Amino acid sequence: MDIMTGNGDQRWDEHVEQWRRERVAADYERIPPRRAEYRTSSGTKVKDIYTSADIRDSDPETDIGLPGEYPFTRGVHSTMYRGRPWTIRQVAGFGQAEDTNNRYKYLLDAGQTGLSTDFDLPTLLGYDSDHEVYRREVGRIGVAVDTVVDMHALFDGIPLDRISTSLTINPSAAVLLAMYRVVGEERGFPGHVLTGTTQNDILKEYIAQNEFIFPPEPSVHLVVDTMEYGADVMPRFNPLNVCGYHIRDAGATAVEEVGLTLSNALCYMEKGIERGIDPDRLAPRVSFFWNVHNNFFEEAAKLRAARRLWARLTRERLGCKDPRSWLMRAHCQTSGVSLTAQQPYNNVARTAIQAMAAILGGTQSLHTNSLDEALSIPSESAIRIAVRTQAIILHETGAADVVDPLAGSYYVETLTNQIEEEARSLIERVDGMGGMIGAVESGYAAQLIADSSWEQQTRIESGDTVVVGMNDYIDENEQLDIEIDRPVPGVMERQMARLAEVKRTREGRRVSAALGAIEKAAPDLHHNLMPLIEDAVRARATVGEICDVLRGVWGHHQPSTVF
Repeated sequence: MDIMTGNGDQRWDEHVEQWRRERVAADYERIPPRRAEYRTSSGTKVKDIYTSADIRDSDPETDIGLPGEYPFTRGVHSTMYRGRPWTIRQVAGFGQAEDTNNRYKYLLDAGQTGLSTDFDLPTLLGYDSDHEVYRREVGRIGVAVDTVVDMHALFDGIPLDRISTSLTINPSAAVLLAMYRVVGEERGFPGHVLTGTTQNDILKEYIAQNEFIFPPEPSVHLVVDTMEYGADVMPRFNPLNVCGYHIRDAGATAVEEVGLTLSNALCYMEKGIERGIDPDRLAPRVSFFWNVHNNFFEEAAKLRAARRLWARLTRERLGCKDPRSWLMRAHCQTSGVSLTAQQPYNNVARTAIQAMAAILGGTQSLHTNSLDEALSIPSESAIRIAVRTQAIILHETGAADVVDPLAGSYYVETLTNQIEEEARSLIERVDGMGGMIGAVESGYAAQLIADSSWEQQTRIESGDTVVVGMNDYIDENEQLDIEIDRPVPGVMERQMARLAEVKRTREGRRVSAALGAIEKAAPDLHHNLMPLIEDAVRARATVGEICDVLRGVWGHHQPSTVF
């Protein structure tokens, strides 16, 4: 039969349309559709069915291809999880270094295979724990780190030559990266054996998370410093983890997450090229961090589209010749903003579904959120369930047994194509503003996210978007019977005492000389500051002291307000 054998595209298209007019229309007359129209979270209209006609313009060889081959739509490795499972990397960070170190060891015993660290607000913003304003935040939303002494305590007993570590920090990332290398060397682990990443994506801070210190231009150059430094002394470590996660959790759509994140990555790479750095020195150690939200198929397609688009941009736009430069290495985290304080056990289901989307999308590393994260820092019992969720997917579902099992799905391939096309269009709009720094300074990027956030919230409040347990399926008699993690008492006092002791016992002249060298070099944005920052770290200079020197030279960023 011609229709079934595909003999004649026109004949098949006519058959599909006839089916819609007759069979589907009749069924809808009997049982009306649940909604007037269906759309993805990015606003893409979803048809009732997808057929070969929807991907007729795609070339199976050049657009979809094979895993481990350009353009890597189907994954960066040929065998994917059959040979190497994704890294199970739960984030931890609270109290003093010893508190988080104990959580690390608990997680490793529970089956985690990589570490991820959240830092407290003073550390993130480049202040010390004894700062008059920020001392109240010591150890509350992450771990307190003032000097390399704290970093030593943070990783006490952790085999840094075998465990990959992610440092979730941005404005002061250069200092923490230097600390990590110094800790490694002082414990006998040279830089070339260290693996992991610093987030270090300062551009997304200006448009989404709002944790920044310096103006955009010197901040971007400092990121490039870390990229060049990493290539020289920590060749297996990723100094830059370009982060779409916070862009998405701030309210961006899946398309905007891809477009803005890749625009950030292009900005860092092109600033490096302007300095005369070979892009193939930098690109292989750029990694990415993606949010995985509730729209299952769109999220899997998003990862496939982002991977393909990055491969094309690095080869065609940046001129990278090394195939390793074309790879998008991805860490994913399930969506924090999708979790609800109401009926928190529902979050286990949300997290499991989002985790499956990340795995079917081809992630290399995954954090699964805990059921109580809308209420507090995760408890140990909740975080164990989150870790076990990944183990169940890996060992019990079969999802990891086939490489890119969604490939060839008419719907998934159509979404992949649409997301790539629309994200490329957004990148071109950002280019027209002078790149991502221009989009930050003009307020365009922040406004784009704010508008999308407003639209999503409006749909939730109107009931057009159902959030189970929050605006529908509500339980008026709900009893909250879960364990809430409480802040560790006395952290501020103990941390301030440790900081005072470090300052008392260090060599003051050595610290002053190291800070003076940074101050002298900082006005030249093409001068790599990382060796000087490392010298200051070795001398036991503090995060706040190093960042204060740079504040004195570069100033503090004053953002345009977006309502």
